Amino acid sequence: MSKEIFLLNISGQDKPGLTAALTGVLAQYDAKVLDIGQANIHESLSLGMMFEIESGADSAPVLKDLLFKSYELGITAKFTPISLNEYEHWVNLQGKDRYIVTLLGEKLTAKQITEVTKVILEKNLNIDSIKRLTGRLSLIKQEEYPRASIQLSIRGKLGSKAEFTKRFMEISRELDVDIAFQEDNIYRRNRRLVCFDMDSTLIQTEVIDELAELAGVGDEVRAITESAMQGEIDFKESFISRMKLLKGLKEEVLKDVAVNLPITKGARRLIDTLKSYGFKTAILSGGFSYFGHYLKEELGMDYVYANHLEIENGVLTGGYLGDIVDGNKKAEYLKEIAKNEGIDISQTIAVGDGANDLPMLNLAGLGIAFHAKPTVKNNAQSAISSIGLDGVLYLLGYHDRHIDLIE
Repeated sequence: MSKEIFLLNISGQDKPGLTAALTGVLAQYDAKVLDIGQANIHESLSLGMMFEIESGADSAPVLKDLLFKSYELGITAKFTPISLNEYEHWVNLQGKDRYIVTLLGEKLTAKQITEVTKVILEKNLNIDSIKRLTGRLSLIKQEEYPRASIQLSIRGKLGSKAEFTKRFMEISRELDVDIAFQEDNIYRRNRRLVCFDMDSTLIQTEVIDELAELAGVGDEVRAITESAMQGEIDFKESFISRMKLLKGLKEEVLKDVAVNLPITKGARRLIDTLKSYGFKTAILSGGFSYFGHYLKEELGMDYVYANHLEIENGVLTGGYLGDIVDGNKKAEYLKEIAKNEGIDISQTIAVGDGANDLPMLNLAGLGIAFHAKPTVKNNAQSAISSIGLDGVLYLLGYHDRHIDLIE
C-alpha cells in the first residue's frame, strides 16, 4: 500500500505532556515519525513533526484526531502534505556541507543578526537551526558581566570561504559583534587541547613591561614590546633588546609581580570548564616561565613553555637560558603536545593576541585572536573582542547550562 507524508506544525502555549499526547495519537495509527524538532521561547511552543502513514481510509481519521487533540490542548495545528519528491529532495540536502556561525557580544541586536543572515542568504546557504548559548538576561537586575551568544547551524555549498569570512569581519568591525565561522565536522565536536598565549591573553598585562617599570626602563621596553606585537620588528630581536634593559633587577621583585598578575575576565571559568570536560590546557608564551608556572598552578593547567630568565646571585643578568620561544617555537610546542597526548592537530585550539601567536593560531584546528592587534585579528580564523576569555566556550558550542554544572 502507498504512503502519505504530512508535516504537522504546532504552535501555542507550552505545557507538560503535549508531545506525549500528540505522538500518542500518531501511535494509534502506526505512524512513522520521519523528523521532529521543537523550540520554546517565553513558554511559547513551536513544534514540528513530519510523519508517514498508510494512504487511503486511514489518513483522514489521523488528521481529524490530531486536530481534536490540539483543540483539547489549546494549541494550533497546521498540516502540510509533502510529496515523495519533496521529501527525497529534503533528504538529499543532508549531504550538503555544514557550518557553524557563532555570534558573541555583550548584547545582540536585530541589526547584527540581520547583516549576518543576509550574508548567508547571498551565498545561497540555508539556516537549519538557531540556538541561544547564553542564559536569559534580566531587564531589571544589572548584570556584572553581560554576554550574549547565539549559534547558527547552516548548510550548503560554499564557494569562497575567504570571501565569506571577510564579510563577517567587516560586519564585526562596523557593528561591534564577534562572528566566528567554522566547519561543522567531527573535529569541531571533539576538540581536546587548548593552548594559550600568556601576556595580554591569560593575563591583562605584558609582564616584561611591568618588570621594566620596576627597573626604571618602562618607556623603552614598552615601545619595543608594542612594535613586536604589531609585527613591525622580529620577536627574537625585540626579546634580546628588552632583556638587556632588565639587567640588574632583583629576583625578589618577580614574586611580587606574580602574585598580583591581573587574570583575564572569564579565564578561570574557561579553564575550570575545560578541565571538567577532559581538555588538556597549555601556556605557550614568549614571556617568562617564572610567571607561566605560577599561572599553571593557580589555574590548574597541564603544560607551560616559556622563556627562562638568567639569574645570578639573586639578580637578573639581562640574558636568558635555552631557546627563545618565538612564534615558530610556539607552533612547534603545540604540535609536540598534541603528538604526546595522541591528539590530532585538527582537535587543537590556540588563543593569542600578538603577531608571534599567528603561527600557532594558523596551525591549530581553531585559531582564536583574543582582543588582538588588527594585524592578528585580520589573519586569524576567528576572533573574540567583545567579551571575556570564556567566550571560547561558546565557539565550542557550550551552553551556559553546561558551564553552570561546573560552577
